[in-house]
Amino acid sequence: MNGDHPAGPAPASPLEPWPDTVRWQPISRDQIWVELIRLAVLLGILLLGLSVAWAVSGLTLLALALAAVVLGGCWRAVTIVRAVRAWGYAERENDLLVRHGLLVRRLSIVPYARMQFVDVSAGPLERAFDLATVQLHTAAAASDARVPGLRPAEASRLRDRLTALGENRAEGL
Repeated sequence: MNGDHPAGPAPASPLEPWPDTVRWQPISRDQIWVELIRLAVLLGILLLGLSVAWAVSGLTLLALALAAVVLGGCWRAVTIVRAVRAWGYAERENDLLVRHGLLVRRLSIVPYARMQFVDVSAGPLERAFDLATVQLHTAAAASDARVPGLRPAEASRLRDRLTALGENRAEGL
């Protein structure tokens, strides 16, 4: 070993937004199916519209648009799997961390004392897969965070815990 490099692991990149000092909780992999079905519905509508327009007009441009939608849909289907795996949340003593994103990684830190209320929602597709979404609301709309793909029991537990912690922390302000 030369004197240029200290012993031990290399430091984490300062550009890495996801701290490895917390225990990240993943969301359910069933969220992949929810997102894929949403994509399929959107693609079905687009493909139907473009196909009808192409059949009526015969324009080559519409055929190219049809091919581009199919390729884009296939690419998005692949990225959905990775995007769902990138979601995670971590409960710390004073705040909740929520991470997501592939190309652009996003880390939201929501202090418990700043939370105004917590929503739990589940649309028809989420209910079909026994999932729910926890939405945190703060005074600043830009700092709202959501955690999709949770089992209803975990969503209720997280909602109750965040609400209790928010009330306790707000009393100290």
